[in-house]
Amino acid sequence: MAKRRGIVAEFADFVWQKKLFWMMPIIIVLLLLAALVVLGSGSAAPFIYTLF
Repeated sequence: MAKRRGIVAEFADFVWQKKLFWMMPIIIVLLLLAALVVLGSGSAAPFIYTLF
């Protein structure tokens, strides 16, 4: 039976095989923005208002 892999590992393998390294900064920025929105209920809330 094939070894099961997570979605992150599958996506990293896809990027590595297709040589789409230019996508990594875009994905990192989107993940950071998502983390800022999720954690925005605390001390990061004033920064969300300046972004949107």
